[in-house]
Amino acid sequence: MRKTYINGLGCISVQETFDTIFLEKAEINENDTILPVKTPVYKDFISPVAIRRMAKGVKNGIVASAMAMKEANVSTVDAIITGTGMGCIEDSEKFLKAIIDNKEEFLTPTSFIQSTHNTVGAQIALGLQCKAYNLTYVNGSISFESALLDAKMKIEEEEANIILVGGIDENADYTTSLFKLAGFIKRENEGPYKVLNATTKGAVYGEGATFFVLENEKKSTTYAEILDVEIINKLDVNEVESKCSAFLEANGLQVSDIDTIVLGFNGDVEFDPYYKILSENSFKNTPQAFYKQLSGEYNTASAFGLWVGAKIIKTQEVPEIISVNNLEKPAYKTILLYNQYKGIDHSFTLISKC
Repeated sequence: MRKTYINGLGCISVQETFDTIFLEKAEINENDTILPVKTPVYKDFISPVAIRRMAKGVKNGIVASAMAMKEANVSTVDAIITGTGMGCIEDSEKFLKAIIDNKEEFLTPTSFIQSTHNTVGAQIALGLQCKAYNLTYVNGSISFESALLDAKMKIEEEEANIILVGGIDENADYTTSLFKLAGFIKRENEGPYKVLNATTKGAVYGEGATFFVLENEKKSTTYAEILDVEIINKLDVNEVESKCSAFLEANGLQVSDIDTIVLGFNGDVEFDPYYKILSENSFKNTPQAFYKQLSGEYNTASAFGLWVGAKIIKTQEVPEIISVNNLEKPAYKTILLYNQYKGIDHSFTLISKC
């Protein structure tokens, strides 16, 4: 069975994760409940004519994918697989608002055409003139992991050699207001909004696009090997440790073999115990990292988490800004990532140095 290597990365997020090495310009914002994306210079990647018609999620996805392909030194791919929770929600809102404002008459189709969840994958394919396998997974907070698992299986089964995989989500005003009403987002005027040891419900929300070029061959640009991905729909808090141990054992590993665990803490006091049980028990003597204090919470934030894990292996450091317990190891070879959202859609991802 062939191996799967991460050979290129591209990340557009609420931090300056482009034109940097690894979070040296990152800042923690504990005052706002919604974190806007930091945008690159779009016209360096997309023609100004096309930019006008694109929502930010589409633009960010195109730029992040271009960065990943440039780093991996590839010009075409055998498959494009994306994951998104809310899709191009900004254009969906525009179209629905136009229906109401115009009383269902004289509607322009642009926002409707651009509002589908697979718009990002389609626009990337159009730009590359790529007519290969193109699939978008819309599966809540495991949308990205579903795409990653599909890509890994295609490489293992020798159905593709080079695959572009990404996770994309964007914020939109009306949807955000609904999330606030539902209690998904932290209440205003309750800051500072700390992620670790939080005492309130909800999370600080963000947005972003993170892409990876996966190949079956190791290259000079290789970050890490993807060893395994597992998705579990529902778990009780007291089941997490046993499921984690079983996942490691299936890969011939033990807790002591993990050099860093990357956890998806988001500051929701109701559901962060899923992470705490690993942090305070099985992995209490293991270096721990967290990332949603930088990225914010969104359906495909775990793609940002994988970007963090890959960078740790490449740079052989865990920056202080993402360290949970300030423990260190002389080398970071094997990293475990764990994420969940509101107690469902749990994922374990295992990567290693090649």
